[in-house]
Amino acid sequence: MLAIRLVSGPARPDTLVLPIRPEGPDGPAALVPTAAPPGDDVRTEAVALLPAARLTGAAGEVREHLRPGGTPARLWLLGVGAGDEHDWRVAGAALARAAKDETHITIALPGEAAAEALRGLAEGLLLGSYRYRLTEAGGTPALAEVDVVVGDPEALAPTLDTARTTAEMTRLARDLTNTPSSTKNPEWFAAQVASAASGRADLHLRVRGPEELAAEGFGGILAVGGGSASGPRLVELDWRPAGARTHVVLVGKGITFDTGGISIKPVPAMKLMRKDMAGAAAVVTATLGAAALGLPVRVTTLAPLAENMVSGSAFRPGDIVRHYGGLTSESTNSDAEGRLVLADAMAYAVRELKPDLLVDLATLTGANAVALGKRHAALYSENDDLAADLLAAITAAGERAWRMPLADDYVEYLGSEIADLHSSPALGAGSVVAALFLREFTGDLRDRWVHVDMSAPSWSDDVHGELVKGATGWGVRGLLRWLATLG
Repeated sequence: MLAIRLVSGPARPDTLVLPIRPEGPDGPAALVPTAAPPGDDVRTEAVALLPAARLTGAAGEVREHLRPGGTPARLWLLGVGAGDEHDWRVAGAALARAAKDETHITIALPGEAAAEALRGLAEGLLLGSYRYRLTEAGGTPALAEVDVVVGDPEALAPTLDTARTTAEMTRLARDLTNTPSSTKNPEWFAAQVASAASGRADLHLRVRGPEELAAEGFGGILAVGGGSASGPRLVELDWRPAGARTHVVLVGKGITFDTGGISIKPVPAMKLMRKDMAGAAAVVTATLGAAALGLPVRVTTLAPLAENMVSGSAFRPGDIVRHYGGLTSESTNSDAEGRLVLADAMAYAVRELKPDLLVDLATLTGANAVALGKRHAALYSENDDLAADLLAAITAAGERAWRMPLADDYVEYLGSEIADLHSSPALGAGSVVAALFLREFTGDLRDRWVHVDMSAPSWSDDVHGELVKGATGWGVRGLLRWLATLG
């Protein structure tokens, strides 16, 4: 990652970045007053440049100006829009991409609202500069160091630490999700969690393998993973700080590759199914982030991991699955597998862990994108306050979600003549019905549960704001922001 340092004045002024903002609906952009104002000559030159370059100050607008023989030798003007955290995040990402051939840059921050600006800027720089490649071919960005000029570096150090940890965990979630499934199977994923959790105080890890899953009755995880040569796992990662008064369980879908099973997917729908464990990646890294930040809330993450493959031992359409705790479900579509592993983990959480709050994240349905497009997750809950708090945190973190209805009249779709529930009805409202199925496993936590279907925003097809092509790490930032409010 980029090295970001807080300074009180430009120590290496070769490349200076000054923020600009819109000045009225029709006028040119204006310089933003900064904690350490530039020299008069630089300021005069920048002010003259704004109308000449037709700069608007919109968030993410970037312009380089060369000053041969001057100090600084290169002046960058960076649009920060309204100057809120979101626009600074967009600006930071745009700058990281535009200045990739620089080795070092210095950015001057405004004196007021510096903490909000710093958090957005740092996250934008670190997430916008992310890249995942398995080849050494092609050039790599040269930008390695960023100095941020602020009025009081010591006072803002905690803000930078929070932003850095948040970005680091989001990048780790992206790495896990981007990793090809030729490498990433349930055993590999569990090993990555073990490595990341190693040596962290008050962080406890248990990994169940196939034999333990069978002995304890995790029938959904075993059914979905039964067709693969790589056996399933259940990762249980527990952050237990002293004095925590609230216990949250996070559950994340961890299908390390999804062929659809016997109900096999068409090729176009299968080619990106390495991302079908993005929910597990998000909740695991959010828990690691909570530990790194020392958040005073207990967080237990459950990541049910399986490969949904085609073989003689794969579960069949029409099979009956006995879930943890005894409920049974009839599955007539083996491509509706995520809810089966989630149901096991949720039932275990309710019965054995007895948390205060239960939240699950899953790349669960294509219907999420049909309803809300590529950038919004679908959020379901019967608790208005809990839903509002989590949505507020998601929005503040720069992610997007929309609350959807848990329509009780669709519960009849879940009726089965031979099992307690039908897990894969094909009567429409796919994302809603999947949420209603999961609700059946929440027990007395039904009114303290949130389900997030984040299939669509887990992957980006283009460069947008702090997102790059590929895995987005969606959910990590929102969860960390929300968990920080529970202490």
